[in-house]
Amino acid sequence: MKKSELIFTFLLVPLDFLMIVLAAISAYQLRFAEFTAGIRPVIFSLPFESYLAVVFYLATFWLIIFAFAGLYAINGFDRISNELYRVILASSTGFVAIIILMFFQRELFSSRFILLTGWLLSIFFVAGARVIIRKLQRYFYRQGVGIHQVAIIGNSLTTERMIKAFSANKALGYAIARKFKYFDAAAVEDLSALTRLHKLDEIIQADPNLSKADVLKIIDFCEENHLTFKYAADLLGTKILKTEVNMMAGIPLVEIKTTPLEGWGRIVKRIFDIIFSIFLIIFFSPLLVILAILIKLESRGPVIYKNERVSKDGIFKTYKFRSMQLQHCIGEEYRNNDEALELEAKLIVTQNTKEGPLYKIANDPRLTKVGKFIRRFSIDELPQFFNALFGTMSIVGPRPHQPREVALYQRHHKKVLAIKPGITGLAQISGRSDLNFEEEVKLDIYYLENWSLWFDVVIMLKTPIAILRKRKAE
Repeated sequence: MKKSELIFTFLLVPLDFLMIVLAAISAYQLRFAEFTAGIRPVIFSLPFESYLAVVFYLATFWLIIFAFAGLYAINGFDRISNELYRVILASSTGFVAIIILMFFQRELFSSRFILLTGWLLSIFFVAGARVIIRKLQRYFYRQGVGIHQVAIIGNSLTTERMIKAFSANKALGYAIARKFKYFDAAAVEDLSALTRLHKLDEIIQADPNLSKADVLKIIDFCEENHLTFKYAADLLGTKILKTEVNMMAGIPLVEIKTTPLEGWGRIVKRIFDIIFSIFLIIFFSPLLVILAILIKLESRGPVIYKNERVSKDGIFKTYKFRSMQLQHCIGEEYRNNDEALELEAKLIVTQNTKEGPLYKIANDPRLTKVGKFIRRFSIDELPQFFNALFGTMSIVGPRPHQPREVALYQRHHKKVLAIKPGITGLAQISGRSDLNFEEEVKLDIYYLENWSLWFDVVIMLKTPIAILRKRKAE
């Protein structure tokens, strides 16, 4: 841990305290402001001095909650989204605690307006201050202050990605002092020299294929020279197993959990899908009506195209706005099914941009004018919110594939069928149709093994940005 990181972490404590107090004072001033008092007259007595004394006690209590939430952990800065999530969670916990305290001690102060406004402002002020601190630290990193001098050892794709990331973005706080393919005698000699000159802070093993013996040698070297050792886990190439131990007849049985989406996780996700699908259907309803009219005006045929897809429960039909001319639609309910399949097979041979069991036809001649537009921005998939509402799909999850594609899956591909397919997902926001199939599967498996409700929210928030990104195949 660099001294600069310790300083920034230490500064968070008084800064958070000041922001909480500032939020409380702002809430007080808003309640007694002429505009607010004119709407709802003040009918209680709350001298500012008495209020401020209580606020100092509550702010101290609030910091204790922040500490338990891990907001002062000395392990470097977390991702901003995770940090802001913890700020919201900790502030809300403090808010609930004050409500409980007021229930038993009403003389504390009884203004619901001050309490609610103070809670919202505390989130805003604390989050804003932490964003500023982050930007300040990154500015210092770009100036070369407080950066970690690291040696990277490895010879894999993960190694190259890490080197590229550190070299391109100085704001990450890492500078590459040396890089070695192997931890051999030459590497030991060079690293020892850097250590003696105090020009090395840590060693990162960025190759998951190094032997256990080499890894132990690196760890021993780090311990001997008081260096930090880090391991860049190849999360997309490694099985991440979660286990649960239960006693059965006095014998501990270890169960390997495929996904956190079991039990209450499944219930919470279903409630999340119902609430947000209803909200999004209502929100997009004007657009749904306009698109339905445009599709109907341009070409004959149904507005909604029902396409067969596969989930763990079997074959179901997804709802999409029809983007192709009617004679090219594939399905038992369409008259020219054989001819449509034959044309698609030819297009896959000549214009397919994907490898593996999936296909993606570039410059698809079967699309209507409206179809090209709605495919470009994925708004042809808006009717799938009804799939999420009815329970055949989830808002977030692996992309559903056709039966003929799933028939070509290898054994390890089938793991993605363990949970409901989604309208959007980790693979979609990470590259959409530009990813190859193996990359898509690895991302989907990582998602199902590491699911959380917050993970779903982050993916949803990133989806519009991913949609607007240009793709190779439209």
